[in-house]
Amino acid sequence: MTSTQPSSVKNVVLISLGCAKNLVDSEVMLGYLGRSGYRFTQNPEAADIVIVNTCGFIRPARDEAYGILRKLVRLKKKRPAIKLAVTGCYVAKDRAFLEKEFPAVDAWLGVGAYDAIVDAIEGRTVREPKRTFLYDHASPRVFSTPPGWAYLKISEGCSHQCAFCSIPMIKGPYRSRSLASIAAEASAMAERGVKEINLVSQDTTYFGNDRGLQDGLTKLLRRLLKIKGLEWIRILYGYPEEISDGLLEVLREPKVCSYLDIPFQHADPAIIKRMSRGSDGRKALNLLEKIRKKVPDVAIRTSLIVGFPGEGAKEFQSLMQFVREARFSHLGVFPFSKEPGTPAATMPDPLSQEEKDRRCGEIMDLQASISRSWNQGFVGRIMDVLPEKRLGREAGFVGRTEFQAPEVDGIVLVETPDVPGPEILRAMGKVEITGADVYDLKGRWIS
Repeated sequence: MTSTQPSSVKNVVLISLGCAKNLVDSEVMLGYLGRSGYRFTQNPEAADIVIVNTCGFIRPARDEAYGILRKLVRLKKKRPAIKLAVTGCYVAKDRAFLEKEFPAVDAWLGVGAYDAIVDAIEGRTVREPKRTFLYDHASPRVFSTPPGWAYLKISEGCSHQCAFCSIPMIKGPYRSRSLASIAAEASAMAERGVKEINLVSQDTTYFGNDRGLQDGLTKLLRRLLKIKGLEWIRILYGYPEEISDGLLEVLREPKVCSYLDIPFQHADPAIIKRMSRGSDGRKALNLLEKIRKKVPDVAIRTSLIVGFPGEGAKEFQSLMQFVREARFSHLGVFPFSKEPGTPAATMPDPLSQEEKDRRCGEIMDLQASISRSWNQGFVGRIMDVLPEKRLGREAGFVGRTEFQAPEVDGIVLVETPDVPGPEILRAMGKVEITGADVYDLKGRWIS
């Protein structure tokens, strides 16, 4: 990796699209750029270099990236000196198409060599390895999240073969970081004032399996619990089949958030089988009962896919009944889209996009009443809240409880007697919850 200083200091803007795992890669690229002397801006109009880290997971994500690239190419026509670089999953998935569509792009980088971003934008040849890049504790990183919390990526790739998913084709098989590397990064985060770390991965509960580590996530959490300064450790995106008794025990620890993100995807047994998934609705409900018995106050998020091939009215009603019985704290639902190269892409797909969207709306209408009821249960409680940002010039701030994951769940709108200073964003505080709606809470700052 070359780390020569640029001939003159240049301003870089990096647009990160897609998931939290992508954001971590973007922050690492910023780290390498900063190490080489580049400065950062958030305004493409003021930048010398614009980098777009794309998501290629599903068609809407690719459409978003495509639209942004069209705008940036128009900007480049007005300012020919600007350099445009495109990285990430969309490049790894369909580079030839993108190169043909956007010949004005100066540099392309897939998912194999994010540490070579400086070489790429400075015009040096980059030979990407076949393995997806996986950073470690020694990698430079510029954090873009609020000062109180950050994402920590514990692995890369996926070894599952879900019929609808292209991630294994893009990212390759699952590869865990070492326990020592993750612990070192978490310790460094705590030293810089991070209070909450959010563990992210394609499948967090699979952690360590590729290294022969049994119940690896539990072992990792036990190690992270020893780090001084961390107050919340959150687990995001874990497959239901890998949720162990040991994991549920450690979930009871005060520093581990009472929160699980479990993507069930569907509930009907026939659809689950066609998806190549493991837990149908009955198994899922049994698991939820077990989790709630062990961790009574746990918040559970899931994601679902509607309109998968073979989902008729009966199968959809089976999914609706599952949502009624499961009573998830948080839920996201997505219409099925064919991903080239996946088994599901060859299956008959008779439902129109309008019908898929209608079914998504029906599930979210049902979930709205469940979420409102869940939130109402917090009214009157005094809870720990992690501030994220001030409410402009108003006396108040936006924060989250341990039951709300960043960027995907609701927030707490907190009233304070005075306009809070920047130091409030680095400290957990006590808040009395005074109101609730479908997604968000309202509260009053106590201390």
